[in-house]
Amino acid sequence: MRARVALIGARGYTGREVLRLLAAHRSAEVSLVTSGKDAGQRVFEGEAPRAELAELRYEAPSPEDAAARACDAYLLALPNGTSEPWVAAIAARSPDAVIVDLSADHRFDDAWVYGQPERLRAHIAGARRIANPGCYATATQLALSPVVDLLAKGAPPSVFGVSGYSGAGTTPSPKNDPEVLRDNLLPYSLVGHVHEREVSRQLGIAVHFMPHVAPFFRGITCTVSMTFGERQAREALEELYARAYAAEPLVTWTPGTPPLVRDVMGQNEVNLGGLAVSDDGRHAVVVATIDNLLGGAATQAIRNLNLALGFPEREGIDASSP
Repeated sequence: MRARVALIGARGYTGREVLRLLAAHRSAEVSLVTSGKDAGQRVFEGEAPRAELAELRYEAPSPEDAAARACDAYLLALPNGTSEPWVAAIAARSPDAVIVDLSADHRFDDAWVYGQPERLRAHIAGARRIANPGCYATATQLALSPVVDLLAKGAPPSVFGVSGYSGAGTTPSPKNDPEVLRDNLLPYSLVGHVHEREVSRQLGIAVHFMPHVAPFFRGITCTVSMTFGERQAREALEELYARAYAAEPLVTWTPGTPPLVRDVMGQNEVNLGGLAVSDDGRHAVVVATIDNLLGGAATQAIRNLNLALGFPEREGIDASSP
């Protein structure tokens, strides 16, 4: 069985990665790819990844016209705050279609399934409305989930995050301005960031998050500092992480070595490691790295699409890996 899939918003950094993964997905028939700027142009210049994609062109339909195409699934790679007209049109015309929203618009909506496969795979399977998690939020949740029940009450974990400037999107701003970022590290939204609220909601604990932008293009690193209610042995913590992710091929756990952001660039997985534990066993730090465009966005969206439609979870992902 093949599914007719539409990608709404294909020309942003994340949209391009989603398109690349879809092109490698043998069970996905890419039926619609939208870009207002490039409407009419071929999606794939030169030789297309598959013959059936050779004549595929960007289109600029209204939400109602896109919904009238009656696709099996719609992937929304749109800026925050812009998805609702598309969701409403699809719901009216094709209520059974799967919608995976890569923006933050539905991450706090109980009517939508939160799409983090490692934690919520059973809920995502067969779902029709899926909110794709944020990149920082994905890395932070995977770093904290195995030990969340051990954390001291009233002592929120602190997360120092650094992202490449692709996380700021293509619209010009200080966060993606090469002159501002040159030889620099730019702090922003140091309280109340959407990913801080997202992690707190999902894990049921308060989290303090301090994001920064660096002058590299892609990838993020999160240094997560946590306090435990009781003394914890390093070996026991290592075992908790190893057991939690033993069956997760897209999570790599290397307890003794902090993962480096350059090693996860262009990759689909999350790397966790560098576990450090204080002498009294009450304080620990762990590091998580993720490619914000892939593991933190496009790869996760394709996994959610696959789970919703009943395809193997990594279809289209393994085939596209470097």
